[in-house]
Amino acid sequence: MRNYLFFIYFLIPSALLAQNIGDNNFKISEQEAKAHIRILSNQKQTSASTNFDITYYRCEWEVDPTIRYIKGKVTVYFTLLIPSNAVSLDLMSPLVTDSVLENNQQLSYTNVNNTLTVNFLNQKQAAEKDSFTVYYQGIPPTTGFGSFIQTNHSGTPVMWSLSEPYGARDWWPCKNGLDDKADSIDVYITHPSQFKAASNGMLQSETFSPDSSKITTHWKHRYPIATYLVCMAITNYTVFNNSVMLGNKSLPMITYCYPESIDVFQAGTQNTLDALQLFHNTFGPYPFINEKYGHVQFGWGGGMEHQTSTFLYNTEEPLIAHELSHQWFGDKITCASWEHIWLNEGFATYMSRFYMENKYPLTARDNRKSEIENITSLPDGSVKVDDTTNVSRIFNGRLSYSKGSFLLNMLCIKIGDSAFFRGIRNYLEDPQLKYRYVLTTDLQRHLEHTSGQSLSQFFQQWFEGQGYPSFHIQWGTIGTHTVKFKINQTTSHNSVPFYEMTVPVTFKNATNEKTILINNTVNDEWFLKDIGFIPDTIIIDQDYQIISKDNSSVKIEFPNSGNADAVVYPNPINDAFTVYLHDFKTNNVNIVVYNSIGQTLFKNKFQLVNGAEYFNINSSKWSHGNYTLQILAENVTLTKSLIK
Repeated sequence: MRNYLFFIYFLIPSALLAQNIGDNNFKISEQEAKAHIRILSNQKQTSASTNFDITYYRCEWEVDPTIRYIKGKVTVYFTLLIPSNAVSLDLMSPLVTDSVLENNQQLSYTNVNNTLTVNFLNQKQAAEKDSFTVYYQGIPPTTGFGSFIQTNHSGTPVMWSLSEPYGARDWWPCKNGLDDKADSIDVYITHPSQFKAASNGMLQSETFSPDSSKITTHWKHRYPIATYLVCMAITNYTVFNNSVMLGNKSLPMITYCYPESIDVFQAGTQNTLDALQLFHNTFGPYPFINEKYGHVQFGWGGGMEHQTSTFLYNTEEPLIAHELSHQWFGDKITCASWEHIWLNEGFATYMSRFYMENKYPLTARDNRKSEIENITSLPDGSVKVDDTTNVSRIFNGRLSYSKGSFLLNMLCIKIGDSAFFRGIRNYLEDPQLKYRYVLTTDLQRHLEHTSGQSLSQFFQQWFEGQGYPSFHIQWGTIGTHTVKFKINQTTSHNSVPFYEMTVPVTFKNATNEKTILINNTVNDEWFLKDIGFIPDTIIIDQDYQIISKDNSSVKIEFPNSGNADAVVYPNPINDAFTVYLHDFKTNNVNIVVYNSIGQTLFKNKFQLVNGAEYFNINSSKWSHGNYTLQILAENVTLTKSLIK
């Protein structure tokens, strides 16, 4: 979900907007959280009992977008998990329950403290399947981002729902938590006949009442769905259809927009189709490929990723890409706790940036720079949500969105593109996870499997920890093509005293440039790197790939101690090894390598610069055994033992 500052888009031409996506990302998502701030600490967000599993909802709603009121009939199909006499659903108490029926028999019920408890006629057994129907009506309360809105556009009434994070219970009886997806739903919306109604899945029928004053619109969705992703919207929509080939499948793309906005939505459709193909090919099949993808216009000033039916204010590209991304991350797999909302919003922000950088590569660096500047604008804050009763904290743009997205960026750098994207695809297709709820440890497990690396410390530091590092490099040159440097790190928050990081370091001079990924594991760590030329500048994270701030580098001179020495590594040697000579008083040395019986395997003369040099020796053709390396210089002979 993302709330766009819609007025920005009327002030900034589209071509210019493409140059400022990163700058807008964090402002946009912060506004999403601020749109309807509501502190929820005094209320339980779900009281539904855990003794049953929802299998199916049939939702029948009667609404009129001119009146803020709902009359509903929701049939709940379920499987009991333990022997039980009753089950409880979430339903806000201001809504009046008229009756509850099971096989046309009245069931007793109570609705206290937003909890609808339904009592069975007889005790039901574990694994027993059954259903009951709740009849209710009333004026839904407004919570969260505005869970049930009745307003107008251009003078025409419009009604829509937006249930994330806790608002589904405001307008229909359900299980409001992040622990039970219905296997499928049917939605029947009865409304005045001059309007059209949109919802999840595929349109089945639009049936007029006998006097033609009303229409019942039937939508069917046959994929598992989280409660907060069930939606409806009603107004005088204009409907148009498109399609896109995803592999060998033609996916319908259906748009419901205000008549006054048809030109804008038609113009933006191709971007959606392009993004569908990019995400389908990169991250795996579109999750609801047997149904559709749809856009539904609403007036909230942003977007909401209702399953197969994204609600949008307009069709700006970052918004389109962000909300589409949620069909994979948020809808197919859904965070099992709002503590882990970054698995929805961080991924969607990452994928939106992925789309924009793919299309506008020249803007990538500046956009990432703006986003990192926002992330590091405060010294604290974790990606893990520390107060799930606070909507503003859950949807914090700096942390859940931007910092979460760069957590993914840094994971990709740490384990490499191949392992990262294979891990993400495996995560999405895991039979134990797909179309279910997930935690951060589920993602971690898949990325560890594909990379062969332990990521426990990474997630402890970047998911649970607060703040960011600042890197400081002291460096000098050795010989004609080698740099010796030390990385020191300070952190902005004491929850993480040191970040183990993969740091991109760029070496430059007037004619050459080379970037190396440095695995920095301890503070004040020294490195020797053969970069093939002598740089005059070192830049830390030149392209803004990692979260850091106030980085610096300074060139130093290494004093000559006069104690000539040679360092060989690795030792035992492999098919090649490195010799680092330093502090020689002469600039000419001879290097000889002998095997155990005195045969010469390598001999060469080297020139040093300021008494130092760094070079590699190829030993791929040498057999396993013991060797002797000898360095001969003016008045100095050094001997090193080697093992292969």
